[in-house]
Amino acid sequence: MSTAEAVVETLLLNGIDQVFALPGLHNDPLFDAFHAAQDRLRVIHPRHEQTAAYMALGAALATGKPWPFAVVPGPGFLNATAALLTAYAMNAPVLGLLGQIPQADIDRAHGHLHEIHDQLGMAAHIAKFTARITGPHEAASLTTAALQAAISGRPRPAVLECAMDIWPKRAPVALGAPVQAETPALDEAALDQAAALLAGAKRPLIVLGGGAIGAGAAIAGIAEHLQAPITSYRRGRGVVPSAHPLSVPVSVGHRLWRDADVVLAIGTRLFMQQGGWGVDSDLKVVRIDVDALEPDRFRSATVPVVADATAAAPALLERLLATPAHASRAAEVAGHMAWMDGELAKLEPQMGFLGAIRAALPEDGIFVDEVTQVGFVSRLGFPVSRDRTFLSPGYQDNLGWGYGTALGAQAVRPEVPVVSIAGDGGFLYQIGELATAVQHKLPVVVVVFDNNAFFNVKRIQAQHYGNRQIASDLHNPDFARLAETFGMASFRVSDAAGLERAVGDAIALKAPALVHVKCGAMPSPWHLLQMPKLRG
Repeated sequence: MSTAEAVVETLLLNGIDQVFALPGLHNDPLFDAFHAAQDRLRVIHPRHEQTAAYMALGAALATGKPWPFAVVPGPGFLNATAALLTAYAMNAPVLGLLGQIPQADIDRAHGHLHEIHDQLGMAAHIAKFTARITGPHEAASLTTAALQAAISGRPRPAVLECAMDIWPKRAPVALGAPVQAETPALDEAALDQAAALLAGAKRPLIVLGGGAIGAGAAIAGIAEHLQAPITSYRRGRGVVPSAHPLSVPVSVGHRLWRDADVVLAIGTRLFMQQGGWGVDSDLKVVRIDVDALEPDRFRSATVPVVADATAAAPALLERLLATPAHASRAAEVAGHMAWMDGELAKLEPQMGFLGAIRAALPEDGIFVDEVTQVGFVSRLGFPVSRDRTFLSPGYQDNLGWGYGTALGAQAVRPEVPVVSIAGDGGFLYQIGELATAVQHKLPVVVVVFDNNAFFNVKRIQAQHYGNRQIASDLHNPDFARLAETFGMASFRVSDAAGLERAVGDAIALKAPALVHVKCGAMPSPWHLLQMPKLRG
């Protein structure tokens, strides 16, 4: 096989049948290998390298599987790095396939097309695994190693680089076996300690992050036995359904943090809680995390359990069920939720818009959050019943990530509808991908909230800088008419009732669609997201 064919066959061997890629000179032999496998491999080519990587990110977040993107070196790689950085922050198993100049000239500053110094060194800052393929003899083994690294332990991106003159070289190749995730063995003693501490807790609290995905049933059982409220933010949303009686938004979690005596943190950095809400000697923390570095972040956990949550949570539940069940805290939780409902009621029109989308989007449909006024509120008030159906950009919170991410999620989950929201500012980052949606028949429904401003910036300037407005007002196209020029269905609405009808009608089309919502100023939710220190 050629080097390129060995990479492609290894992807296929691992059940990877789609790749998000932009062609170019350095990767011509790779694309020829894609063409040879086109009856088994779908190539989706967006209009920008950033979108290729965002699509791989969306696919990974929606499925938990590794998905690849391929771009040329230098500017192509750099265009993709924002998405690669976000994948790193969100623990997403994305595989980057990067082209390179001729192998003998790498890092010699000859001035080749797209030449860049130490491309792999740059990638190493935002990838878990990096390697250069130097011949067909190692193409399959390095691709296997990259995939193995991406899904084992803490999932994160992997990057492979290959020179343009190495892709076509041929040699005998052994493909190997499909990869399987490697996870730490359960520490039975640590689980015993965790169960004992939690069983004796008076006011336990559970905090979930993305590392809890897949363990929802056991976590709900733990919560019910301990009568421990469950709070999550962004990636942890949907692990336990929002409708569960003990499930509370992060703002209620903040209220409960003050008096919690034992916290069970599963698959979360606890950045907001320990870094912002504070800790003291009265607070005991049990941390379940597949990454051995996490339990000592901010402050060493009282009981660290280094394990995958899908194995550790059932084992912990089994131990807890042998202890007496805790008294109900239903009335307490209901009181906090009544307060939260009152706070959310003040956030109009955001909550009305979110309610409209939720009513139109089936429970298994995927909602993609964005850096926009409606998006901020969605992290508090959008009900989520299943994991991997609420995609949010994590701590990078990068403007413009949403549409490409939604397209990738839709590509690998064609059986469910995908709704992406965006503000007018962020949406223009990837406006050209309307063409991608139409060309590749990706029926994402994008809802664009248009207030002719980077409104969060505008509000900050008004509130904290004497209303000295600069670089926050925007001039926009007519988004609905623009969508139509791409051959896409479009809708115009101005209120929640119209939005519900439009999203429902758009989903029913099973074709790409855009909903343009002309809106104005919206109230700030930040007092419910950036909350003061309570302890320590």
